[in-house]
Amino acid sequence: MAFAVEEINRNRSLLPGVKLGYRILGSCSRYPWALTDTISLISGSSPKCQSESPAPVIIGAASSTIGIMLSNILTALSTPIISHLASCPCLSERAKYPNFFRTIPSDVFQSHAMAELAIHFKWSWVGAVIANNDYGHLSLQVFQKATEGKGICVDFIVPVKRETIQSDAERAALTIQASTARVILIFCWYTDVREVFTQLVKRNITDKQFIASEAWSTSEDIIENVNLLKVANGVLGVAIRSAEIPGFENYVRNLHPSQRPHDEFLREYWEQVFGCTPLSSSSSPFPPCNGTESLYGVQNHFTDMSQLRVTNNVYLAVYAAAHALHSLLSCPNTEASAATTNCSSPQNVTSAQVLQHLNKVKISTPHGEWFRFHGADIQPKFDLVNWQKTPEGSLRLVLIGRVDGFDIVLNETAIQWTTGSSQVPVSVCTVSCEPGTRKALRKGEPVCCFDCIPCGDGEVSNKTDALQCDRCPLEFWSNPARTSCIPRQLDFLAFNETLGITLTTVAVSGAVVTTAVFVVFLYYRQTPMVRANNKELSFLLLVSLKLCFLCSLVFIGRPSAWSCRFQQAAFGISFVLCVSCLLVKTLVVLVAFRSARPGSESLMKWFGPHQQRGSVGFFTTIQILICIVWLCVSPPEPHVDLGVQGSKVTLECAMESVLGFSLVLGYIGLLACTCLLLAFLARKLPDNFNEAKLITFSMLIFCAVWVAFVPAYVSSPGKYVVAVEIFAILASSYGLLICIFAPKCYIILLRPEENTKKHIIGR
Repeated sequence: MAFAVEEINRNRSLLPGVKLGYRILGSCSRYPWALTDTISLISGSSPKCQSESPAPVIIGAASSTIGIMLSNILTALSTPIISHLASCPCLSERAKYPNFFRTIPSDVFQSHAMAELAIHFKWSWVGAVIANNDYGHLSLQVFQKATEGKGICVDFIVPVKRETIQSDAERAALTIQASTARVILIFCWYTDVREVFTQLVKRNITDKQFIASEAWSTSEDIIENVNLLKVANGVLGVAIRSAEIPGFENYVRNLHPSQRPHDEFLREYWEQVFGCTPLSSSSSPFPPCNGTESLYGVQNHFTDMSQLRVTNNVYLAVYAAAHALHSLLSCPNTEASAATTNCSSPQNVTSAQVLQHLNKVKISTPHGEWFRFHGADIQPKFDLVNWQKTPEGSLRLVLIGRVDGFDIVLNETAIQWTTGSSQVPVSVCTVSCEPGTRKALRKGEPVCCFDCIPCGDGEVSNKTDALQCDRCPLEFWSNPARTSCIPRQLDFLAFNETLGITLTTVAVSGAVVTTAVFVVFLYYRQTPMVRANNKELSFLLLVSLKLCFLCSLVFIGRPSAWSCRFQQAAFGISFVLCVSCLLVKTLVVLVAFRSARPGSESLMKWFGPHQQRGSVGFFTTIQILICIVWLCVSPPEPHVDLGVQGSKVTLECAMESVLGFSLVLGYIGLLACTCLLLAFLARKLPDNFNEAKLITFSMLIFCAVWVAFVPAYVSSPGKYVVAVEIFAILASSYGLLICIFAPKCYIILLRPEENTKKHIIGR
């Protein structure tokens, strides 16, 4: 303060022609002394100097409590108070404290800065140890409000009180030890923190990262305590902004008691440093100094200019008062101007006038710093400091960033964490949910504690800690990691897949076997076995069976408009041709035995070769007409079935008209049932080789396959619908081929002695 006043008095542009004076009183933080000293300053009465003028500005109040008390008293007198250390947010209320100013930021801003650090480093799960007073509770409230909605939770809050600090510190240490939070906020005075750290050292708790409030972030009492090194290492704190004051170090080192004979503080300091008294005094226990003592060789806290924090606040307060006085005295020195404006002469300065100018004046210092008061406060500025271990094993204070208002500039690479590594400590209740999962809050627990639920099929989340998974559009599906939607792959029964290869092999094998039977029948066409079984219909039946086997191949491969139409038509016509042949063969057997009865000879003329071929053609023509009408009115079309779940979407032939498909199947079923009924009636006719028995068995298999086909077809997903239909075609075709032609080929090839007319018509 003395340095600043002397510097201003030497400044020709600031308060020219006016000299500032000052009087410094120490209250020792005792409220009655502070009140007494303040009254003596504003009244101008002093036991040592009766002619002293009243002080228009009070610089002081090193605590918020004293600041509140003095502001309440001095408000009526309009005497401004500029505090360098009172940080209670309550003092920002202009209606209650209109005469209060300060050059230290409100505690609200340090809590905001600590909240920004927690958000920046993604510490979502923190603990808090707070002083059990307004400072601690209000600081934590501001922190929680600043982090509201940012996903940060406080695991525990432990209040400590100075009167019961031993038990409170032990309780705080036990709570910290039990908590899963790695980051601990501490809003306490340094003496309280020292006790908490002592308890932590006893329990060897060294894996916690402490965030310090301004009240203890620069405490040398803790930094220099080697017993607390293991716990205090890596502390990250918010501190009062430090600054350089050019010329101040030389000013301090040039101080000498001989130049200030009435400065009791300097005399006591000199005696402690040099062990001698600079002034002859019979009451001093120290011997007289020899006069060669100098502060230039002294290295201690008093001469250390690397951390000018509170010192700089005092410096700014003096300059604020000087600029307010300069503004007040800068008006034209006339009675008219003084009457119309808030101006004054040096002899008539009042506290009320200084107060008005403090509210509006812009303040600057010789080294370029400028500010103005916004109510009681100035622009909040802080240092971010880190307690780092030196090679010698001690701790030192390192500047790792700054806070200007709500903007943080941080050098992360310069931080030394509690763990000793450069890796930012993780402090979360639950590790963040990776993309592809969503957060599910746990009932009855804080929002920071949750479970990570994988997104379902067809859902994605592409950001960390997603609250919900988004459904992919119908044309897309989720990738395996559930982080993005990818186009669905077209899926159909292809020739190159296992199922397609298997069905193709079975179908081609059936066609080959049918061709082989056809060749056998053709080669032995003159034998009784072939001739007795209506060889023309047998050859036509073999051709139709071969078509049935081959038509199944049309169902395999990528569906197209023409393949969708052709496959159903080929299937319907081939099977009707096949069943028609069997139906006519059954009718011929029945009529043949009827005609053997007396009076029934004329029946056979209605079932001659021409009539048989005509009947087969008639039955087949009906199916052809059904298919033509169906395919002309509402044919099957290739369709992508987006309703199927999965990364693949089925490309299938969609039945636009269920009625058409039902008529095709229904007509085949009608012929098959009729054939089965007639064959069943003819099964016991007295021939040694009765083909009706074979047709009965084949029709039973045929009907069983197609009855089972309907529910299987309806319930099968995707491309397996096609596979079910192909299986039904192949199964029924093999059933007809084996039941009807296997016994005949057996006799023709392996039992030729039974391939005689006598044996065949034997009863």
